[in-house]
Amino acid sequence: MIHVYLDDYRACPKGFVLASNAEECKQLLDLESIDILSLDYDLGWNEPTGYEVVRHIVDTGRYPKQIYLHTSSIAGRMQMYHLLSTNGPADMKLFNGPMTDAVITEVASHFS
Repeated sequence: MIHVYLDDYRACPKGFVLASNAEECKQLLDLESIDILSLDYDLGWNEPTGYEVVRHIVDTGRYPKQIYLHTSSIAGRMQMYHLLSTNGPADMKLFNGPMTDAVITEVASHFS
């Protein structure tokens, strides 16, 4: 089981696999079991957004165990949160914001 961090700009936390665009993230979702997924919304000018990834998750039913929305786009966060919260399984943990330092430290501690 892996942890995935979708972002085209921010540094990837230790212990996470970086997906720098929506297509990379969708491929990881299709091929791997994902524990923690942290999503950005804006992924570069004229590029598919994190919402495209969320639609892919809902369409395929391949839900990570935990999803964090670290985007600075308020509208994008609301859109992703709404689709996930209305379609996700009951055992999926959905966080309407970024990972806490404690979560990042915990993941990184397994990769020291």
